[in-house]
Amino acid sequence: MPTNLPPDYFTVEKQFREAESPEEKIACLEEMLAIVPKHKGTDHLRADLRRRLSKLKAAAEIHKKAGRQGSAYHIDREGAGQVVLTGVTNVGKSALVAALTNATPEVAEYPFTTWTPTPGMMSIEDIQVQLIDAPALNPDFVEPEYMNLIRRADLVLLVVDLQGYPLQEVDDALSLLEAQRIMPLHRRDGYDGEARMTFVPVQLVANKCDDEDLDGDFEVLCELVGDEWAPIPVSAVTGYHVDEFKQRIFEALDIVRVYSKPPGEAPDLSAPFVIRKGATVYELAGKIHKDFLDQLKAARVWGSATHDGQMVGRDHVLQDGDIVELRM
Repeated sequence: MPTNLPPDYFTVEKQFREAESPEEKIACLEEMLAIVPKHKGTDHLRADLRRRLSKLKAAAEIHKKAGRQGSAYHIDREGAGQVVLTGVTNVGKSALVAALTNATPEVAEYPFTTWTPTPGMMSIEDIQVQLIDAPALNPDFVEPEYMNLIRRADLVLLVVDLQGYPLQEVDDALSLLEAQRIMPLHRRDGYDGEARMTFVPVQLVANKCDDEDLDGDFEVLCELVGDEWAPIPVSAVTGYHVDEFKQRIFEALDIVRVYSKPPGEAPDLSAPFVIRKGATVYELAGKIHKDFLDQLKAARVWGSATHDGQMVGRDHVLQDGDIVELRM
């Protein structure tokens, strides 16, 4: 009996054959299963796809467990977000992480100083964000686990040297990432290629903007990269623009801080709950304790409500700095 497969199936099948990582192959098989029409003529094909998918998932789980024990690129997420610094060699990624966190990556002027990723925690007011100093992108050697680290990140910082050749550094880095099927999230709507891409949030960081004399060079860079990018200036050496850098990272992570207030007590302003922007009272309740999900009776909000202490519903969207009192 004919299968009558649509053209989209063969496009994804080609992507499956070209896929290199188990994650990419699994995604392709799942898409192929979704595309295949359900009738007697496709029973054997769908059964075969499900068998292959099951084997791949089992193998990926084994690899994942082994990777957690042995891969330097498997770094558990900590804090309010995981941010990976990447770029070509000698742009100052290690110097930034050393200056902004408690980590001590090796910093030197010779190329390819960093060979393994180094995490550290950066304070942004009353929260901590994880920065990871990753090795320089090298077209002669691409570590698959490194690419997976980038794919998993909450945010990727593409670091360039303002005093070097920043435009060329952007092009070189993006070309290498695209060859590994990774592209900035803001390019997704305009992408019409055949290759299956992973789109990740990417911010352009102009390092070595050491003082006000280099602000003019930074403005020129902004004009040259156009509206596609809104570069973040910073200096690992002098600390110039560090406050702006931290604020821009906070905004790019798309998160808000919310403070809890027990009934009849003062709010705890020392340890905020970090939730995604657009999250509701109900989602916060589940983050505080699972019992709240079923037993939540009421909530009062100081901040985004019409007036302080206003009673709000479960679907009230919380804003950064809100104080919330949940009642069971």
